[in-house]
Amino acid sequence: MTIQISIDQLSKTFPGRNDTAAFTALSNISCDINSNEFVCLLGPSGCGKSTLLGLIAGHDQPSKGQIVVDNHTVTGPGADRGMVFQQYALFPWYTVEQNVLLGLKIKGLSPEERTGRAERMLRSVNLWEHRSKFPRELSGGMKQRAAIARTLAIEPDVLLMDEPFGALDEQTRERLQDELLTIWQESRRTVVFVTHSIQEAVMLSDRILLMGRQQGRIIADVHNTLPRPRDRMSTDFVAVEREVHGYLKQAEFTANEEAANA
Repeated sequence: MTIQISIDQLSKTFPGRNDTAAFTALSNISCDINSNEFVCLLGPSGCGKSTLLGLIAGHDQPSKGQIVVDNHTVTGPGADRGMVFQQYALFPWYTVEQNVLLGLKIKGLSPEERTGRAERMLRSVNLWEHRSKFPRELSGGMKQRAAIARTLAIEPDVLLMDEPFGALDEQTRERLQDELLTIWQESRRTVVFVTHSIQEAVMLSDRILLMGRQQGRIIADVHNTLPRPRDRMSTDFVAVEREVHGYLKQAEFTANEEAANA
């Protein structure tokens, strides 16, 4: 497969405040992500996964190392990368359709192209019948679908998702996971998806990059070969969950030992 994202010896350190020491969020990370691959960054809160995603998006700059997307070094945000946040980030004064159209207008598409693509994307996430509603009139799941449609409409090569379903109830989250997989299988974009849920990572991913608590580095690269569609209750699914959980427990044990011996 073609490598689309290459992360080379990446580190990110934030300066201390009010006489506190500097904080290293990421430490010497190197990995490659292939074209059309669905990769989950999995780990507990504070492990650096959102920081890594933000660096891929170009929202911040690394302290050391580099990120290359499609043979171009990332120096800032770009139309080749689309971001979906946990809190929807919809403009409340625009309708669902207007939210989707906005990015297409900025991209410079003709009115006909904008209208056609917006309709196609909203139909793909089952929101066409709600296109005239404002965000305040939508459920949490509908808002997130609208945010996904808006990002997909600009046709980014890489889709970056920062815990997009984390604030939703379990039933809604599982439904949106299934819808996202359907869209991904049709579009075959590269996806980097941040989560702290082992089940979600196993459900969605081709690969799981595991990050340990307060270590700022990738501790394991799990290739998820479960056939699709996946059954969350199957023996094989549970076995992969246990494998991933084992890596995380071992990393936490190691981190605790290192802290005790420091």
